[in-house]
Amino acid sequence: MEEKKILVIGACGHLGSELLKALRKKYGREQVLASDMLEARLVRDHIHPYRQVDARDKTRLLVLCRQEKVTEIYLLAALLPISEETNKEQCWQSGVEGLLNVLDIGVACSVKRVFWPSSIAVFGKDAPKLSSPQINSSYPATAYGVSKVAGEYWCRYYFEKYGLDVRSIRYPGLISPQYPAGKGTTNYPVEMFHHAVSTKDYICFLKPGTILPMMYMADAVRAAMELMEAPAERITVRTAYNLDSMSFSPDQLGEKISGHIDCFRLHYLPDFRQQIAESFPSSLDGQRARADWGWAPKYGLNETVEVMLTTLRKRLQIS
Repeated sequence: MEEKKILVIGACGHLGSELLKALRKKYGREQVLASDMLEARLVRDHIHPYRQVDARDKTRLLVLCRQEKVTEIYLLAALLPISEETNKEQCWQSGVEGLLNVLDIGVACSVKRVFWPSSIAVFGKDAPKLSSPQINSSYPATAYGVSKVAGEYWCRYYFEKYGLDVRSIRYPGLISPQYPAGKGTTNYPVEMFHHAVSTKDYICFLKPGTILPMMYMADAVRAAMELMEAPAERITVRTAYNLDSMSFSPDQLGEKISGHIDCFRLHYLPDFRQQIAESFPSSLDGQRARADWGWAPKYGLNETVEVMLTTLRKRLQIS
């Protein structure tokens, strides 16, 4: 039986670093190689073994995969969605050209499986808001969403033409206590949690009543691993799977937080991200993932609020 050797590209990012830890816990440190664009000397010790590589550098990536006899690739390298709106050329290079390089290398090196994350950004205003279906016409409102739609179809193309086993998930907003919030449209919950614990006051950039799908990071990591471990004959979606988890609005989250922090104050000052949020679905139909490989979320809104506040209070040493 061939020894498993996993390459995690983008291992220093939010999802990448959490997946790296989980994969090494299951398969062993030496079986999971981390890579990212940072110089090796700048990477913390716990990330090693590590190789500096850019997914857009096809030659270097090909050499690495051959040298290490890579059997699985997790491609998690990407710009933040808001950055991609202001730099569309870099968005395409990072989101699509990097993926194409990995897919080509996957074929050339006979890689067994590839994981690449898609996003709810593939949906546009025309998609149903509630339980948005697995298959629908996608007219994304952002450059990030356009790149993700293209990526999904490339994944399906490489499976059908070359037999490359590529698997993907349309991630909603991800919530984690391990990192500060980014500037994306779905990043407000992490901001709100941090402000609730530190200042007890938060100004939200989305309107009350704006319901979006979200997921706790532990569920996101587990979903990727469970999808990759599923038998190939169980995989019926070769673009990207919808995942259902939890959906809520800023005011609903604020109300839950207020149940733990009496004097928490929530204000609203909507900005350009409100328009983007209105193009996203409020919830996803995840029945295909449930039926194909047994997806089931473990964290709902109540569990997420509890663990986020508890973890952040410990970190900030606030009682």
